Amino acid sequence: MTEPTSTPSDEGVPNDALQKAVIVGLQPGQPGHVLDEAVRYAKLLGSPLVVVHVDVSRFVTYEDPDGYVHSAPIDLNVDLGAAEFEEVQKVAGAALKDAGITWTARQLVGDPALAIKQLADKLDAELLVIGTRRRGFGESVREFFTGSVAARLAHRQHRNILVIPQEEESGKENKDLWPEE
Repeated sequence: MTEPTSTPSDEGVPNDALQKAVIVGLQPGQPGHVLDEAVRYAKLLGSPLVVVHVDVSRFVTYEDPDGYVHSAPIDLNVDLGAAEFEEVQKVAGAALKDAGITWTARQLVGDPALAIKQLADKLDAELLVIGTRRRGFGESVREFFTGSVAARLAHRQHRNILVIPQEEESGKENKDLWPEE
């Protein structure tokens, strides 16, 4: 599945071409090292990469037998999800331009943990990569009410999950943090 140059695929890519993928959940403004780690593991596993953005401002109304998902906005005056997905696609495209892997971007709707779990089931994903939430009072309150996506995924499905902290890894800025003796 790996090609010499990175190739973005459109959403029309059949799911069978993406079997055993590494799935990474991305949001606008998320640190780049979350995507970097997903790419690293996709290369190690020889898997395609599926970059997903979940639009929480929409909900699933029903799904056709062929897999097409019909959704409706929670607020009829807001369509933030499309702009956020475009930003995620742009960031992923720039970061994956020379990564040497096959990848695609998909937008899901509804509850992030449930949407990612359902996609992982369809693709028989090898690994799920999720970044932690930003720090702050507002995010703490939101997590109190909605819960952690990573924790909910860990409890509701059987795949391996790699949770990436928001901050850069300390070992990257100082390679001799724990020198071998």
